[in-house]
Amino acid sequence: MRYQVPQFIDVEDKIFGPLTLKQFLYLAGGGAAIFLLYTTLPFFLFIIFAAPIGIFAAALAFYKVNNQPFIKVTENAIAHFTKTKVYTWKKRMPKKAQRSATAKETGPKKKEEITAPTLTKSRLNELAWSLDIKNKIDRDGQ
Repeated sequence: MRYQVPQFIDVEDKIFGPLTLKQFLYLAGGGAAIFLLYTTLPFFLFIIFAAPIGIFAAALAFYKVNNQPFIKVTENAIAHFTKTKVYTWKKRMPKKAQRSATAKETGPKKKEEITAPTLTKSRLNELAWSLDIKNKIDRDGQ
């Protein structure tokens, strides 16, 4: 039995003349907002506020950025500016560690010495020899 596979499933249906349902709703919403401004504001203020609303509604309905609808670009921009950003190259101290670090800074300062581990030449030779032996064993075992 043959089944007919739908073609062009990524194209939205035109419902209101040449407009899709989404385009019609964006334009209707923009028109309603402009109408409310027209009835409530003086003409000069109406022009100032209505122009950006009309442009935004038209952009939502028709404008695409890199083949993406403008609403998606707007959502991503809002999410980018409102979400916290994680920078992996900037280390953050936990809040408890920050409090203790600030408490230590405000308290009396003590001179602390940082000691580096000492590595004698004989200890260094032992480590190098054990690593060489381990590498040889690993190569021979494979």
